[in-house]
Amino acid sequence: MATSLAPLLTQRDALAVDLAEVIEQQVKAQSGLSGTAVKAAYAAANKFKPGVVVKATSSMLPDFLDGLAPLWDSRPAGTSFGAHLAANEDPATEALLAVTDRQAESAPKPLAKAYASLRGKAKVYVAEALVPVGDVIERYAA
Repeated sequence: MATSLAPLLTQRDALAVDLAEVIEQQVKAQSGLSGTAVKAAYAAANKFKPGVVVKATSSMLPDFLDGLAPLWDSRPAGTSFGAHLAANEDPATEALLAVTDRQAESAPKPLAKAYASLRGKAKVYVAEALVPVGDVIERYAA
């Protein structure tokens, strides 16, 4: 991995924990029928394999950082990375979802099933998390 964000991997464990916390907060914030489905899938994944979100985030972190590096490199001076990701929602969400889609292809069936049930709305959920994800990455890059 030869990207501008690669140095963050020296803090991989802590970064994965903080990003998993963003994911958990985003799940908790969901409401309505689709929010119930998200919460159920998240609970099922954690029940199937406790700690799966942190472990999966850590596993995919090099690919996430590689996918987001072009956006990091193009961030205007004085703009937070979270705001820049939100301003570039389509490429940012596609970069992150490409990684999770590849991972889901080889995931255990219960996890793949949970992911598949949410994939249709995943872009919306990922877009909602771009600012906090970018802010966490920027904090580690500082």
